[in-house]
Amino acid sequence: MSEQQLPVVVIGAGPTGLAAAAHLVGRGLDPLVLEAGAAAGSAVREWGHVRLFSTWSEVVDPAAEKLLAPTGWVRPDGATYPSGADWAERYLQPLADVLGDKVRYGATVTGVSRAGRDRVVDADRESQPFTVLIETADGSEERILARAVLDASGTWATPSPMGGDGLPALGEKAASARVSYRVPDLKDPAVRARYAGKRTAVVGSGASAFTALAALADLSESDDGAGTRAVWILRRGISGSTFGGGAADQLPARGALGLAAKAAVDDGHADAVTGFRTAAVERDGERLVLVGEDGRRLEPVDEVIVLTGLRPDLSFLDELRLGLDERLRAPVALAPLIDPNQHSCGTVYPHGVKELSHPEKDVYLVGMKSYGRAPTFLAMTGYEQVRSVAAALAGDREAAERVELTLPETGVCGGAGLFDAPEATPADGGGCCAAPATLTIGAGAPASSGGC
Repeated sequence: MSEQQLPVVVIGAGPTGLAAAAHLVGRGLDPLVLEAGAAAGSAVREWGHVRLFSTWSEVVDPAAEKLLAPTGWVRPDGATYPSGADWAERYLQPLADVLGDKVRYGATVTGVSRAGRDRVVDADRESQPFTVLIETADGSEERILARAVLDASGTWATPSPMGGDGLPALGEKAASARVSYRVPDLKDPAVRARYAGKRTAVVGSGASAFTALAALADLSESDDGAGTRAVWILRRGISGSTFGGGAADQLPARGALGLAAKAAVDDGHADAVTGFRTAAVERDGERLVLVGEDGRRLEPVDEVIVLTGLRPDLSFLDELRLGLDERLRAPVALAPLIDPNQHSCGTVYPHGVKELSHPEKDVYLVGMKSYGRAPTFLAMTGYEQVRSVAAALAGDREAAERVELTLPETGVCGGAGLFDAPEATPADGGGCCAAPATLTIGAGAPASSGGC
């Protein structure tokens, strides 16, 4: 079999992986999607209780819709917001079903290399196909040859730890029974009982933390939630931009999510602790005490929810020659566009094959994994990525380099790095992107001034 007859292996049957397969089919190429789970969107299903802040019109890929249309599939109301479960059941699984045997389940990729070449060998490297090592659900192993590899495996499986230095805090692993790294599903009776009437620390400052804070606030107001309290742990201070874009966000549900988190604090359901970087987790009887790098010790809590971001698992790509930014672990050309130390008061530019290419020809990290440790990824960004990559693999360079996406403004100002840099603060302390002073917010606290 010639290399051109080999499949393009796509790792992961999530939103971006399945969209990649749809675009490849549309280009006359043969995809093979390898999914570790037992169904399409396995990772999405794990947060199925969470509602997206993008509408259906923004999370259905055009090439995928072309494949689905002949089956009688009806696109959901584009103005409504799906939950993760909706997205998986009403779009991802039907799309995988249309793709048929081009999707394999229970296939965990454990290694990718060039056939007969480890990463050191130069000789005839680019003329060799890729070899993809998988482990199947029954524990057996198999090698698959591929003409190209698109890694759309995401970052869900590798949440970042609690420690402010990027490492697990001392005692974090020992306290694992009381520490969760996911937004809790409070409609699940067992999960609800875990948090009802308890004091819970929520560590993080993004959309997931907002969701958890809002959910715990709702629980505290319910009949079975008396005594439920949250402590919001932030590594930086609070400003008008902390809660996102609010009414200025062109994704209204995302803006509303930040406002819901702000209401949770303002209404006294949560206390905010700012400038706190966790160094250790200590036991106080059955409860936990978070200790900061500065020696501060917080009041004991019953549970901790760590939502400090996700990071890519690059271990199975170690034999490939990837060009990754040393900080974000994103492709070198993409990193400046998404770097939270630099990127603020604007939007990520649409991008494609040029920004996603590596020294190893025909291998691409796409979807959320392409962002490395950077936040703010949108589904439509991934769809544009794979449209461009599929065009390039089909030899249509003009289409590959053409931008076919306009992203909504976030309305959010300030990247993570700016809040930690004293020199980023204007002399008058004002401005949309100023590094904020640390504020105390909550019931009875003075309202913060300014904001974007």
